[in-house]
Amino acid sequence: MSSSNFLVLLETFTESLKRAFKDNDIELLKADYDAVRATDKKTALHQAFRDMLLTLTEDIPAIEAFINFAVASCRKDMTMATMPVVLLGDCFDAVTLDRAEQIFTYVENNVATWKEEFFFTACKHNLLRMCNDLLRRLSRSQNTVFCGRILLFLAKFFPFSERSGLNIISEFNLENITEYGMEGNETTLDQLTSGNGATDDTEGTEKETEENKLKIDYNLYCKFWALQDFFRNPNQCYNKVQWKTFATHAGSVLSAFSSFKLEEHRSSTGSAKLTEGGTSSSDCPPMDVDQIREAGHFFAKFLTNPKLLSLQLSDSNFRRSVLVQFLILFQYLNSTVKFKADAHVLTQAQSDWLKETETLVYRLLEESPPNGKKFAETVRHMLTREELWNSWKNEGCKEFKRPEAVLDDGAPATGTGTTTSTGTGAAAQTVGSSSSSGSSSTATSGRPPAKRPRRPLGDLIRDATRQGKFFMGNPEITRLWNVCPDNLQACKGTDRNFLPSLETYLENPKEKQDPSFEWRALRLLARQSPHFFTLFNAPSYKVSDYLESVRKKIQKDKLDVKLESAMQDAEAAAPCVEQAEAEGEGLVGDEEHEQMDSELLKTDQLTPEDKNTHKTLSVSKEQLAELAPSIGKDWKKLATKLGYSADEIQYFESENGTITEQCCHLLTLWFDDDMDASLDNLAYILEGLELVAAADAVKQMITLLSDKVEEVSE
Repeated sequence: MSSSNFLVLLETFTESLKRAFKDNDIELLKADYDAVRATDKKTALHQAFRDMLLTLTEDIPAIEAFINFAVASCRKDMTMATMPVVLLGDCFDAVTLDRAEQIFTYVENNVATWKEEFFFTACKHNLLRMCNDLLRRLSRSQNTVFCGRILLFLAKFFPFSERSGLNIISEFNLENITEYGMEGNETTLDQLTSGNGATDDTEGTEKETEENKLKIDYNLYCKFWALQDFFRNPNQCYNKVQWKTFATHAGSVLSAFSSFKLEEHRSSTGSAKLTEGGTSSSDCPPMDVDQIREAGHFFAKFLTNPKLLSLQLSDSNFRRSVLVQFLILFQYLNSTVKFKADAHVLTQAQSDWLKETETLVYRLLEESPPNGKKFAETVRHMLTREELWNSWKNEGCKEFKRPEAVLDDGAPATGTGTTTSTGTGAAAQTVGSSSSSGSSSTATSGRPPAKRPRRPLGDLIRDATRQGKFFMGNPEITRLWNVCPDNLQACKGTDRNFLPSLETYLENPKEKQDPSFEWRALRLLARQSPHFFTLFNAPSYKVSDYLESVRKKIQKDKLDVKLESAMQDAEAAAPCVEQAEAEGEGLVGDEEHEQMDSELLKTDQLTPEDKNTHKTLSVSKEQLAELAPSIGKDWKKLATKLGYSADEIQYFESENGTITEQCCHLLTLWFDDDMDASLDNLAYILEGLELVAAADAVKQMITLLSDKVEEVSE
């Protein structure tokens, strides 16, 4: 269609739309629409609707009526199903935020229309885009209520299983940072003092008892607001250092709450209101439930001014917000979340602490007026429902489907229907009566008896996970799988190791010249001994000779291990050293030494390992204490190089008073936990960090220990 024809159609439909909208007669527009035979008439009418809307932006009732008219045109198949949402998007783009908030009421009231099958599939993406555009224009702090209305509308419009509205991988809003006066301790302390002074001046002659006084200092201020960082990111609690910090801060805050009791709300403006004469309005009656509901309390963000802390801790709603935050955090730490890391597991001591603290928090909620016990029960009920949502999320956020309606045949209830609601005895009696009636009950109802409801799969998996077991769906497979729940450990079991030891296989004299024997021996050697990786390139060196030399090499290694253990025992008791030397001399004779030397002379590649005694050198805690002063204040650089995090370094500092003790603790932990820890590696790392003096001290200790090993072996 040419542009001239389109303009003619646009003008025709514009005039027709004006007349039909003025008379509120959709049939008039339908008649004019059907009279046109052009193929592109839908596009022209679509543009006519959008052009006419721009003339109505100042009249909100007219806009709502025009959108309803557009909905009616969609039902008559004159325009596309997306027309009403497109008009709303144009309207929101052309009006101010105040008018947009008024127009959005129309969108909320017609959510049932948008959820109709005719509109939902076509409009859901346009509605989502329109709402996101509005959210980008709004301020989360200034237009908080409007933002919440938009999010609630999206929650009502989209089904629960809509992926775009779900936090699938359980991420936290880490951008929600609560800033408070960490810097400038003196300034913050002055503000706390002045804040308390101002409160005292306002109270005038009113004096509180010692029980109700709450000491506000800088430490309590910092501990209180530092807890918000744990509420923002609960996974910090799984770190040992961070857990200690959280437990300490939580204990201080909860003890402050326990020592400062709140009074019952009085009058409609709160319990802290003063009369004109400067006295407290204690004679006013307590607030009833309706007054409490009418007194709306809403805060988009916490105010962290130090002067406000004493007033905030005296506010019932503020205290309840903090206590509920504790309960939400405790529930997350104890619950099973699909996307939690494997290391995020609480110890038994931490779990016991959570149970005790949770009981304390609920007690504080019950003591917080007004209606503390009712509020605590409501919170407990909401957290119980939250566990159900968590289970639904762990199962993959399956789509909710309404249960199919059961047809009522007018027959009396059979035994099947009463079995689930009665007790054990009544159930048995009902089953007996239904079975005795035989086919009569089935014939009467026309349906087979209902099956016993099965437990949800998510509940079965959750219960098995709490017990450290697996649920495989089949009883026999489940039993076999739980014989050893740790699959890797089961594979490492001795009953699954069918290979002989290398030493036993090499000592077998049967068929040593057989090529298959040599091939199997080499396979075992590659699997169980590092000697396989030594160079073997002598042209006259046979495989059988090579295997014989390796066998003797293994015997010598075992001897070296025994000598090393004997050397360690010699430091504690001298007689043990003499006994170890006697055993060493008895094990190796002169003839065996000569035969071993003749075999090892055939290759030069096996000898370097004989001289390398640094691998097996063990270090005692006293020797590490001798090395610590040479490293000194540079131990933090060494800790970072060894792979320790900032939290672990902070832990070393907090647990040990002096630099030497901190360094000794670091070295001891490294040698205990790291498989590659050795004096050679330590010297190499210190040289890389340019700590020459410390590296020289380690080398001297290596030389000293090597000399001791040689003396014992001789």
